[in-house]
Amino acid sequence: MTSEAPPFWWEKPDWRARALSPLSKIYGMVAGRRIRRAKPPAIPVPVLCIGNFTLGGAGKTPTSIAFAQAATAAGLKPGIVSRGYGGAFSGLHRVDLDHDSARHVGDEPMLLARHAPVVVCTDRLAGAKSLQDAGCDFIIMDDGFQSARLHFDYALLVVDAGRGIGNGHVFPGGPLRAPLIDQLVRTDALLKIGTANGADKLVRNAARAAKPVYEAILKPKALEGIADKPLLAFAGIGDPSKFFRTLEEAGAKVEQTRSFPDHHPYKDEDVADLLRDAGKDGLTLITTAKDQVRLLDGSPAVKEFASRVLVLEVELVFSHPQTALRIIRETRDRARMRSLKRS
Repeated sequence: MTSEAPPFWWEKPDWRARALSPLSKIYGMVAGRRIRRAKPPAIPVPVLCIGNFTLGGAGKTPTSIAFAQAATAAGLKPGIVSRGYGGAFSGLHRVDLDHDSARHVGDEPMLLARHAPVVVCTDRLAGAKSLQDAGCDFIIMDDGFQSARLHFDYALLVVDAGRGIGNGHVFPGGPLRAPLIDQLVRTDALLKIGTANGADKLVRNAARAAKPVYEAILKPKALEGIADKPLLAFAGIGDPSKFFRTLEEAGAKVEQTRSFPDHHPYKDEDVADLLRDAGKDGLTLITTAKDQVRLLDGSPAVKEFASRVLVLEVELVFSHPQTALRIIRETRDRARMRSLKRS
């Protein structure tokens, strides 16, 4: 989704959500029926789905990276299937970090490909088969939870601790991709990212449905050259405020912020405005790794700007160090049981 989510999605339900409720009801009926009737095709290797309940950023990309790293550490050969939002590629394509760009395959696949083979394809089944043929023995499906394109053995749904599920309404009156009950039934576990209490109601609902709830935080990898400088932070991700909070919680001096739509392709006028505002108040510019990928894909002026901007790298840290390995093992066990039932 490349457009910016309306702010009222993340507030208490108001007249706008109520006015859109007829459309939300129709959308929810269709989406819910698709989930309930889904019988997606399967592949022999284990498939872990990293999804979320809502439109917008919840932390799927760092979660997928964390599981790719954990699977590799466990001796597996993970591969990642991505839809490639924000890119222009329409077929099946294996991401090549040396030759591809965010404009071509999307910004998230470029980040994911630093940690495991990534195939971008609208047909997730074809993408997973391609990775299997390439020798991958553990597939991570980045998003795709609500679709019926590929069977997954385990569904881990990510939720931001601050925003939760927003106003609780289904699109377009709210951020939910489908009615919550339909999504929870298909969910195997919940991963709450952050320490805020905006997702507490969802966590209670998941617990009542006997779904395990895991916790993690996004932790900055390094703060050298950041902590002692007044900053102008900017981001074009699903939830820019999460990036700003991460900086502030790490002790950075965030003097100004600028938010852009998710997957925003930076133009010369964008960087000119940022440089003017930062220069006026003597601020240092900082952004996310996902934004940096798109900056490096811009015009010569935008690329030059990218070399002058600080980048905050973050990593997902689970509250329990064995969480990822536990979920990987359960995913593999379920795939084995699935194989035995077929034989």
